[in-house]
Amino acid sequence: MNHSFEVDGVAYQLSLSRCQQDYRLCLSNEVIAPIALSQQSEGCGVLTIAGESEPVRFAIDGDVIHVHIRGRTRILHYRDALRTLACANNKQRHRMARAPMPGLVVTTSVSPGQAVSVGTPLMIIESMKLETIIRSPGDGVIDRIHFNEGESFEQDAVLVTLCEQGR
Repeated sequence: MNHSFEVDGVAYQLSLSRCQQDYRLCLSNEVIAPIALSQQSEGCGVLTIAGESEPVRFAIDGDVIHVHIRGRTRILHYRDALRTLACANNKQRHRMARAPMPGLVVTTSVSPGQAVSVGTPLMIIESMKLETIIRSPGDGVIDRIHFNEGESFEQDAVLVTLCEQGR
């Protein structure tokens, strides 16, 4: 299984392959070691790498994994391969304003074809009785508004798509 994670702004490619009762970890095509995680309770376990065991605490929140080991906490961002590829293919032509949390659209401040600059308010969303202003991630022209007022959406949903001016 191939995976991609980001830690402190650096992307890491790794793969795990089944090996007897544990897995073999490969980082950037180099075999690192046999690896196993035995979960002892919710968010706690023992991580064994190349025969060395360490207690570990972890919390998973969507695509974000918080890991505490050897007195240090690291935040890993899992990068879905299809989403990463889609973003790379559209990076030059499209920008997307995404939902920071699940909620519903209260009001929309823009319309398709309208030119906007970075920071322009695009819409107001509501989540758990908290209203949040969604702002333009860059300069461009509104290409598509994906949700109408009153419609609900999930976390990380694309709310508004912008295209470059003069596309």
